[in-house]
Amino acid sequence: MPPSLTTLTDEALLALDALTGRATNLVNPSIRLGVTGLSRAGKTVFISSLVHNLLNGGRLPLFEAGRSGRVSKIRLEPQPDDAVPRFQYEDHIRALVADRLWPDSTRAISQLRLTLDYESASGWGRLFSPGRLSIDIVDYPGEWLLDLPLLAQDFRAFSANTVALAQSGIRAELARDWLALSATMDPAAEAEEATARTLAEAFTAYLKACKSDERSLSTLPPGRFLMPGDLEGSPALTFAPLPNLQEGRPARGSLHAMMERRYEAYKTHVVRPFFREHFARLDRQIVLIDALQAINRGAEAVHDLERALGDVLDCFRAGTNSFLSSFVTRRIDRIVIAATKADHLHHESHARLEAVTRRLVERAIERIGMSGAGIEVMALASVRATREATVKHDGEDLPVIVGVPMAGERINGEIFDGERKTAIFPGDLPKDPDSLFKELESLPEGEAPHLLNFVRFRPPHIEETGGGLKLSVPHIRLDRALQYLIGDRLA
Repeated sequence: MPPSLTTLTDEALLALDALTGRATNLVNPSIRLGVTGLSRAGKTVFISSLVHNLLNGGRLPLFEAGRSGRVSKIRLEPQPDDAVPRFQYEDHIRALVADRLWPDSTRAISQLRLTLDYESASGWGRLFSPGRLSIDIVDYPGEWLLDLPLLAQDFRAFSANTVALAQSGIRAELARDWLALSATMDPAAEAEEATARTLAEAFTAYLKACKSDERSLSTLPPGRFLMPGDLEGSPALTFAPLPNLQEGRPARGSLHAMMERRYEAYKTHVVRPFFREHFARLDRQIVLIDALQAINRGAEAVHDLERALGDVLDCFRAGTNSFLSSFVTRRIDRIVIAATKADHLHHESHARLEAVTRRLVERAIERIGMSGAGIEVMALASVRATREATVKHDGEDLPVIVGVPMAGERINGEIFDGERKTAIFPGDLPKDPDSLFKELESLPEGEAPHLLNFVRFRPPHIEETGGGLKLSVPHIRLDRALQYLIGDRLA
């Protein structure tokens, strides 16, 4: 991570936390797993399905400790941080399994502790290990993660970068009203609350337009403008970037000075506490992305996703934790970048989706070096909402997926009621990811490639056993992600 993101005070507090955590871990071993994702990638669904499969003996063949029978008990326990809201697993899994509804998306940070009793695979491990591991799952919005680069930017740099991005590509149209309003403002004029509020509202409207399903853009800081919570209406959220700022310190009482002060307050009271109290304490991390949605929206959405992933990877305190270094610092030594909704494609395209996702992050990985951290890229479906089938079309077998489209979804003019199953040919991704990017670049601005037939499906009907017990939630490669993220800690 760039050193400018932290102050000496931050580093001192992080070192103290690492020392305390290391001492506690000697008695009660635990691992903090961060789960985040960019908009609509399915963070809540991932955690709910992961926990449900572990608690209910789900099919997890690649999770070695479970497959070999070394895990004897899995249970939920009270979380260690009393000031952090609990991830409401029971409510979310009820929505998925009983109501067949997708749970509400992540709006704030939450936490859940899952504890496993296990037997080490090695004699030395059985001798020295307590045979227990707690997994503290930390769920937080991806928009908060994309705020972290702001810690390295002053207001002038933030304004210049944000305005330049807003003037490019399809963002220029979405930002038109905000940019036009900003152009009429004199940064040196006397500050007025009404002016600040008007600018902040116009800027927020621009961010919301970027995030909409029609555009699916990913780089959207400041993240709390889109999910303000109890900060709504506060001065820390009532500011906006200003174009054409003059060099030097702004005059006291000017609009420039007001906006700069509030921007710094946002960093101090919103971004830095999240970084220090939550993000910097993570051991492992999974980042979920909706690459299919970006591909369907065209070149600009894909490039914006690539930019956002670069910003994300730049933020991680990545590297290898040695025995001695773990007493003074905490580093994320395993990261999964997962393209979700793999069940929206035939399995023949899963490897191609992984290749496209790897292509999206490879330049960022090369740029930051990752300092020895491991990165795994995969395509998964936290909840498999479809099954595969084959239909005859013009004398040929055509691979399709079968599921229940959400009420209101449209295919070729047909509107679905949320109850009827249908077979859909999802389309194919090209074998060579570079050819996809070349095709995207060749299209006129704002035009999508129409490679995929993309609709939202309802969660599947979960069958019951003879005793009335619901079977575990079906998934694709959840076990592979689990093994990579915590498998070594159960060896």
